[in-house]
Amino acid sequence: MNPEMSEQIEQTHSGWHTLFDWVKTIAIALLIAIPIRYFIAEPFIVSGASMDPTFASGNFLIVDRVSYRFNEPKRDDVIVFKYPNNPSVYYIKRIIGLPGETVKIDDGKVVIVNDENPTGIKLKEPFVAKDHKSYDSSITVLGENEYFVMGDNREQSSDSRTWGPLDKNLIIGRPVLRLLPMLGISVWPGEYKSQ
Repeated sequence: MNPEMSEQIEQTHSGWHTLFDWVKTIAIALLIAIPIRYFIAEPFIVSGASMDPTFASGNFLIVDRVSYRFNEPKRDDVIVFKYPNNPSVYYIKRIIGLPGETVKIDDGKVVIVNDENPTGIKLKEPFVAKDHKSYDSSITVLGENEYFVMGDNREQSSDSRTWGPLDKNLIIGRPVLRLLPMLGISVWPGEYKSQ
């Protein structure tokens, strides 16, 4: 066999071997990344001012998709969910009312009526800045698997006051990490526990 021909065959074989290694590496990376992306954690970029000052437009979050498979969403949790009127759009808001509760808003002040508080309890909401308060009034009775969500920037938020309760099956998860801006890096950003 011609030595030059032998060298060309070896180079071709080596090229295919390198290509196969790359394909194999990419396939393994995808097999790891895709399940993580769709079942464990998902990146999310905040767009808009509805959660000011807790979250600003451009904040880069990692959303935990696992917790709510084992635990129920709680009042004051910040959640990412599919917008009920267009499930291809994602929103970020704070849970105010839980299934079976009545949410009364009077001049912007939120009162929750439930089995533990049949006369109602006024929520403390330190996450709502003074210049982000609203002065609307409404009463909403939540059904089974329904949540009442609101943005921390009440004046600029499209939320349950506008489009009604949020069904549990639209909830994606809650932010576990804020990675951007660099000075705002935090774990469980937006977390607050009221009464």
